[in-house]
Amino acid sequence: MNTNNDEKNIKKIKEADEKGREELVEVSTENNKEEIKDKTTEEKLLEAEEKLLRSLAEIENQRRRFEKEIKDAFEFGSYNFAKESLSALDNLQRAKVAIKNDEKLKDNKDLAKFLENITIIEKDLTSIFEKNNIKKIEVLKKKFDPNFHQAMSEIEDENVEPGIILQEIQAGYMLGERLLRPALVSVSKKKSSKDQENKVKKEEI
Repeated sequence: MNTNNDEKNIKKIKEADEKGREELVEVSTENNKEEIKDKTTEEKLLEAEEKLLRSLAEIENQRRRFEKEIKDAFEFGSYNFAKESLSALDNLQRAKVAIKNDEKLKDNKDLAKFLENITIIEKDLTSIFEKNNIKKIEVLKKKFDPNFHQAMSEIEDENVEPGIILQEIQAGYMLGERLLRPALVSVSKKKSSKDQENKVKKEEI
């Protein structure tokens, strides 16, 4: 009898142990599933966040491109208008010089008032240019720079180092940081060796 009871007890213990193991495996499996499920959700959130950030970056890049295109279009339009407007100022200045040098008009009593009116118009035009970011390039006594100046002639001068602007033939202008028109200038150069030889010969005589 005792042997049968022992066998039964052992059997019950084994069954309970197996059942416990199965339950433990089930719990462990469920936990793993939950972890996998949570990890997948986090990964999805990260992917969504990355996509959102990429979309926002692309929108920002497009906004900057559009702003640049609008700015370029505006500047290009004003550039052409400004360049054409310079001829009006040039003609006004030429007329002023021509009138001053005209021998027939020198004795005219109203000449001073006429020139004064031209000067006022000239100043008004210059003021309008400056308000629209169009500025004259200062050149006299400056070092020649091919980015802003165009050399039309050379002047021999021993008192100045070569490449210094001595004369402005036509004013140059900038539209903001963009060159609107280069200044036409005369630059200094050293006397040629032939001139120096002639000078030495004259001194010897």
